Amino acid sequence: MNPFKLSVEQLEKKARAIRRRIITLNANSPAGGHTGADLSQVEILTALYFRLLNCAPDRTGDPTRDIYIQSKGHAVGGYYCVLAEAGYFPESWLPTYQHADSHLPGHPVKHKTPGIELNTGALGHGLPVAVGIALAAKKDHSNRRVFVVTGDGELAEGSNWEAALVASHYGLDNLTIINDKNKLQLAGATRDILNTDPLAEKWLAFGMNVTECAGNNMQSVVETLENLPANGKPNVVIANTEKGFGISFIQSRPEWHHRVPKGDEIEQAMEELKDE
Repeated sequence: MNPFKLSVEQLEKKARAIRRRIITLNANSPAGGHTGADLSQVEILTALYFRLLNCAPDRTGDPTRDIYIQSKGHAVGGYYCVLAEAGYFPESWLPTYQHADSHLPGHPVKHKTPGIELNTGALGHGLPVAVGIALAAKKDHSNRRVFVVTGDGELAEGSNWEAALVASHYGLDNLTIINDKNKLQLAGATRDILNTDPLAEKWLAFGMNVTECAGNNMQSVVETLENLPANGKPNVVIANTEKGFGISFIQSRPEWHHRVPKGDEIEQAMEELKDE
């Protein structure tokens, strides 16, 4: 079970704290960061790690633990902030993000960072591996669940759709795919670069259950993830988010894909992220 099991109100407060960490983390990184992508996924990861996942820092080797895979590996800065907040590694590591010999490199690396389950960053790899883990759990008659967050533009990678065929064929109802649909990618709007809509219909055609939620609304995220269909099919949650959510001058701005706040921008972001 999850050692935190926070209420929605507590999760909302935790999400604001994680967003403040993201700003500081990226501002101090010598190699920049993916601020917009970090911010869009905060509610999803906060709900998972502080309420839903059956995992804990003292159970990283437990074969029954749930598995979370961050397929959009470029957004690892936000993921690190969640893991630090949950106690997987000391908070004192965060200022070393992307520094030489850091435990926190620019993409997830399993052997460097406690809590990371898979090296990701080459987009389109996370879901296929998640399918393999879910299939192995089925064959082992394990109650383990597998959750994977994919990026929006990442769904242009064909490996995701091959993995979806396998997940559906084997009835992997222990697998939940969460699409962080923030509608932007590195160079602009996803619909202009390679439109994946109608996305729900595509997943349905591949044999999935499909549910949508307001991905930056904690109540919506929690209610959706806690009430997924249980009918022998994999679940897909389309989380409709905004890139850079929570900070007015970053939100829905494509240039913040790989940009970090500096100077007065840091102060303004922190002001907007104060506890209510």
